Amino acid sequence: MTILVTGATGNVGSQVVEHLVKRGADVRALVRDPSKAVFPAGVNVVQGDFLDIDSLRNAMSGVSTLFLLNAVVPDEFTQALVALNVARSAGIERIVYVSVIHADIYVNVPHFAGKFGVERMIEQMDFKATILRPAYFIQNDLMIKDAITGYGVYSMPVGDKGLAMIDVRDIAEIAALELLRREQAAQPLPLSRINLVGPDTLTGTDIAAIWSDVLARPISYGGGDTAAFEQNLKQFMPPWMAYDMRLMGERFLTDGMLPEAGDVERLTTLLGRPLRSYRAFASETAAAA
Repeated sequence: MTILVTGATGNVGSQVVEHLVKRGADVRALVRDPSKAVFPAGVNVVQGDFLDIDSLRNAMSGVSTLFLLNAVVPDEFTQALVALNVARSAGIERIVYVSVIHADIYVNVPHFAGKFGVERMIEQMDFKATILRPAYFIQNDLMIKDAITGYGVYSMPVGDKGLAMIDVRDIAEIAALELLRREQAAQPLPLSRINLVGPDTLTGTDIAAIWSDVLARPISYGGGDTAAFEQNLKQFMPPWMAYDMRLMGERFLTDGMLPEAGDVERLTTLLGRPLRSYRAFASETAAAA
């Protein structure tokens, strides 16, 4: 019984691999370049790519449970659909898929809409899956660390509706627990969705106040200008991705990213501990600077 982890060298996937190995799972990791992959002993590393069908078939051969994580790329939707079709041909029923919270609401945001399409395919193909729907990753704010510490401005377009930000480390641990739950079940378990949220729902002003406390100097919130946000992002990401992120930010401002009743309690029970907070992240980041 083997669990295949895709996106295995990324921030989430690499931690999923570590959690699975610690818990004694038989893990196979799909990577583009094995020479750059560093995993715990015992991990079976296979080279492949979502658009290299033969390599994908090889990677999925003999696999019982699949962790499907697709990067935000122009052909993300195609990559996911190819992976699901190859998985079905390989006889894989048990899947944990990383989608995004409110994928069915942020319908104009390309990478949200793509993930919602993948969710629909999972349902239509009758996979026995857990669909993880994470909110905004706390660690995304590392992108603007210099703006916070150097210029005293928190510039993410969070707005005043609030985001239920979650720590990447919690996402990875929950994903590993769900993979093991499905892998170890005597029969494939029915489809379920889990919103992955943090313990607090924070506005832009709330987050600036946290940074002010942590850094012991005033940090202001300046994230309402999504056009400026897009221009800043274009300095280090492709224009299409910067625009995608701008559209997401505009939905933050109008809709927020709010948990549903019981989400925090469900995750706390699943982990057996409290969720990591944004304040803890800010304190760790400041201490490491």
